[in-house]
Amino acid sequence: MKAISLYQKGNHQWLCFGRDPERDEKIIDTNQYMIINNGQSIILDPGGIELFSQMLTSVLRYTSLEEITALFASHQDPDIISSLGLWDQCLPKAKLYSPYIWESFLAHFGMSNIQFEGIPDEGCDFQLGNVKLQFVPAHYLHSSGNFNVYDKEAKILMSGDVGAALDKDDAPFFVEDFDAHIPKMEFFHRRWMPSNKAKDDWISSIRKLDIEIMAPQHGGLFKGDMVNKFLNWFEKLDVGVAQNK
Repeated sequence: MKAISLYQKGNHQWLCFGRDPERDEKIIDTNQYMIINNGQSIILDPGGIELFSQMLTSVLRYTSLEEITALFASHQDPDIISSLGLWDQCLPKAKLYSPYIWESFLAHFGMSNIQFEGIPDEGCDFQLGNVKLQFVPAHYLHSSGNFNVYDKEAKILMSGDVGAALDKDDAPFFVEDFDAHIPKMEFFHRRWMPSNKAKDDWISSIRKLDIEIMAPQHGGLFKGDMVNKFLNWFEKLDVGVAQNK
């Protein structure tokens, strides 16, 4: 599993883990993120059970189990959180932050030690070391209870499934040609994002943030002007459409 640093200033660091060429071909590749600040770490959407060993090995190159004080689950899908039961055995004192409506669902992944902290619908702030993160509502995109994570200092938005795309294992981490990237994400956004109103509300709130990197759950990350190109494209896209691929 590859890892790249998205941001580092002093003891504040963002890491992205992904592009796992050893996964089964039926398994969708995912991006996992970790933020480190002042001796504390949070893992964002830590991934499926099938890549737990690779993720554990990767994150321990940058932090220790004792410093991983929190996990974040943007929503309930197994590709991002089915490894929860294994993390639960490693992190007995950590907390899991996730939309409050998914508490009983996430319990099915085997959570007995990690304490669940439900995020209210309106979102909230989260303190990690010396940095304040924001849990930003992204409901119905595509889950009915769903959040992004925004870091004002690093200017990074972890956008979950918004901006997700299916790409090759050897594809670059950052989108380089937006027009060529559209076919990799268009069908997913039309089919899996059910509400144009929810989409428009999200875009309106996100445009108020200062974002240098938009980091989705699958595929390439958007950097610089690519962020605005994605928002403009997504704004015009008609979603909630069941159609043949």
